[in-house]
Amino acid sequence: MKLLNRTTLYLSATFALIMAVWAFLMYLSMLDEIYDSIDDGLDNYKLLIIEKAKKDPSILMKSEFNESNYAITPITASQAVEGEDRYSDTLMYMRNENDFEPVRILHTDFEDNGHHYHLQVITSMVEEDDLIADLLTYLILLYGLIIVSVVVVNNVLLRRIWRPFHSILSQLKMFDLREPSPISLEHTNVTEFNEMAHAVKGLLRKNIDRYNSQKHFIENASHELQTPLAICINKLELLLEDENLASAHGQTLADVLDTLTRLTRLNKALILITSIENRQYAERGPVNFNDLITKACEDFEPLAEYHSITVSVDRQSTFIYPMNRDLALILVTNLVRNAIIHNRDGGSAVITVHQEGFKVTNSGPSGELDTQLLFTRFYRDRQKPQSLGLGLSIVHGICELSGLAISYSYGNGSHTFSISVRRQD
Repeated sequence: MKLLNRTTLYLSATFALIMAVWAFLMYLSMLDEIYDSIDDGLDNYKLLIIEKAKKDPSILMKSEFNESNYAITPITASQAVEGEDRYSDTLMYMRNENDFEPVRILHTDFEDNGHHYHLQVITSMVEEDDLIADLLTYLILLYGLIIVSVVVVNNVLLRRIWRPFHSILSQLKMFDLREPSPISLEHTNVTEFNEMAHAVKGLLRKNIDRYNSQKHFIENASHELQTPLAICINKLELLLEDENLASAHGQTLADVLDTLTRLTRLNKALILITSIENRQYAERGPVNFNDLITKACEDFEPLAEYHSITVSVDRQSTFIYPMNRDLALILVTNLVRNAIIHNRDGGSAVITVHQEGFKVTNSGPSGELDTQLLFTRFYRDRQKPQSLGLGLSIVHGICELSGLAISYSYGNGSHTFSISVRRQD
């Protein structure tokens, strides 16, 4: 959810709560004011009736409301409660409404010429259900007007205020360490946006420096380490060809040569992983994996024949995916090589290609591999101690960089690695 929409949601909920409390307090205040006004009117009407009764005794005989709003009933002295007014609410039939409507009654007692009388004065009351309905209607209209105002302010005023932020964000989305371009800042009077822009520029500058430093290190390491290693390997090979070399020394030199060869492979693999993680393979294009799989099978055919392993390709469809071709070749080569190396003599390897990817299934040592460690560096099969344990880590890194997904499954004594296009959430 966007920030503006989330802000609108929070404001709407806050306004709804505030207006609900306000409406309740307003309703109580209105009722109190209405009752106070009605009571004042009844009290005034009472005084006028009592005053008129002293001048016109006939009024004292009116014991029913009928067409008037008062009724007078004679009472005994013991029943009279002078100087005290009592109010009550009740329902009375109204001809014009043809229904019972709420009224408020003032009860009071007074004395006239030694006789005591009970006076009732009535007046129409406001209907609370109508009052609540009207208040709720206008409250909803007010709430709707406020929400519309908030939406308009958010989408016009706040969007304009947040424009520098969105400008920086869009530039960050397009930023590439391989081809860094300066971040342009819009002029703004908002201190926080200016501080964020300067912090982003500083962070990008540091990352560019570190990226260039790592890139230079990788290039230098690739050159400086490979050359002396190659020289050492060549000299050891020459020593091993010396006929005067003792057999014990020859075995020692062979072990050293094997170690140096393994070190060379390790150095190349680590440099490759670092290059992948630093996203130094920028070039992309449509890659036909069917062709790469065919080439890889041809390249490893002698190795497969040596171990009596049958390699077959099931081309159900053509898998073409946009990515760096060199990385695609490394991906396929590692998976096919692993399917042969980590297999048993006389086993089989089947590569199935479909429209959304491909999978490599090979027979091998029984037992499922540890899926938690399978794609980590230096995880290797115990039966293959000569393995570097970096092949699947390289494959996983290539998939992460290229938008592919890799998964592993085990069943019926076969290991399966599946490559597919990663679905966007």
